[in-house]
Amino acid sequence: MIKRSLKQIAEMVSAQNDCTPFSDVQISGVTIDSRKIKPGNLFVPFKGEHVDGHKYVEEAIKKGAAAAFWQQDIPNPPSNLPIIMVDDCLQALQELARHYRQQLDVKVVGITGSNGKTTTKDMTASLLSLKYKVQKTEGNYNNHLGLPLTVLGLSEDTDVAVLEMGMSGRGEIEFLTKLACPDAVVITNIGESHLLDLGSREAIAEAKLEILQGLKPGGLAVLHGDEPLLMERINQYKGNIELQTFGRTDKNNLYPIEIIQLDQGNRFKINTSSETFELPVLGTHNILNALASMLIAHYFSIPYEDMSEGLLGIKLTNMRMELVEGSHGERIINDAYNASPTSVMAAVELVSNLQGYKQKILVLGDMLELGPEEEQYHVKVGAGLNSEHIDLLFTYGKLGTHIANAAKQVLGETRVFSFLDKNELIQKLEQFVNEDTLVLVKASRGMKLEDVVKALQRG
Repeated sequence: MIKRSLKQIAEMVSAQNDCTPFSDVQISGVTIDSRKIKPGNLFVPFKGEHVDGHKYVEEAIKKGAAAAFWQQDIPNPPSNLPIIMVDDCLQALQELARHYRQQLDVKVVGITGSNGKTTTKDMTASLLSLKYKVQKTEGNYNNHLGLPLTVLGLSEDTDVAVLEMGMSGRGEIEFLTKLACPDAVVITNIGESHLLDLGSREAIAEAKLEILQGLKPGGLAVLHGDEPLLMERINQYKGNIELQTFGRTDKNNLYPIEIIQLDQGNRFKINTSSETFELPVLGTHNILNALASMLIAHYFSIPYEDMSEGLLGIKLTNMRMELVEGSHGERIINDAYNASPTSVMAAVELVSNLQGYKQKILVLGDMLELGPEEEQYHVKVGAGLNSEHIDLLFTYGKLGTHIANAAKQVLGETRVFSFLDKNELIQKLEQFVNEDTLVLVKASRGMKLEDVVKALQRG
């Protein structure tokens, strides 16, 4: 984490007040939550719609914070305390992170994409940890606030930082990548997430490609080579980059030549090595995320033959293809963190192909932020189900009813249940599960379908 004197911090953010009386105060780490103050922290208050963090500045310093920012348009700053006056607290935090990044001797990997960026981040960090001291984005700290906090949390002796970059609209990835200045970047894919904000997959591709604007000259760009929207645009790109692609087809630099789906993961071979790799992550689509990570690791001088250990040691962020057991012995795939048509269909394909279960149940909720064609996307998911592979479907939410209605044409009326009340869904679902059942739970984060998983585990 950042460790600097108050004088140094004040210079990095162009403080608007005289900090001389507290110049020698030592700051260690940054927090935006006064409840999580650790000794030596710099407390950064934000003024929100309901709560103004400036009210907690004095309390934060009493708890051990070494200093605090204060936005100059907020009246009555405390006197005789180590306060750094700034024009805007968020911009000052971002500027502090930018300067700190420039002072660090660290390599940075930036990862974005419509689906799979968190999983790819976890895989990349695991592979790079075979040789380097690595830090990665924790949780969902991947936006204009979270990424600066992640950067400020980097240790000075970290070799490689793996940073996830999320977005909701144009310009956001550009901002993040120019702050992080990555040495290598990954775009996992182009899906349907953010259609509400950007309007088309073409616009999403252009927004994701903004990550190249902060890439260091000659740096590595790893792209999904089977995605025409990316390849058409990268072929017209005039910047100085090294391009490597991954995908299912042999036109890519890295592709699988054999895939065997296992009960709790996959076994696969690639075109560049005789090694057989095991990936303890469900879903063959996650092999593509692994390939992207392997290209990054190889760029940082880790031989493909050495990567088996790194893949086996992957620790994924929760609620991403997480296999857990329910109270009746049922197996539950908890993939409730996010959902798009592409990722839902990939998860359904996984469930369809898994062997050893007498009954397979889907619990699908609304897919959010899909724009004006959101109903059609839900209909497509329902219509695409296979009655031979899926036994029952439960849907949750208003948009989920479109999945259900379309699925009734495929599965039949008696095998589809649609709910607007989550507790009613849980009560009905519990009537069907047993030790021979596999349940997939998937929806956009806002639907909070992890509640279903927790209920099944409690019984």
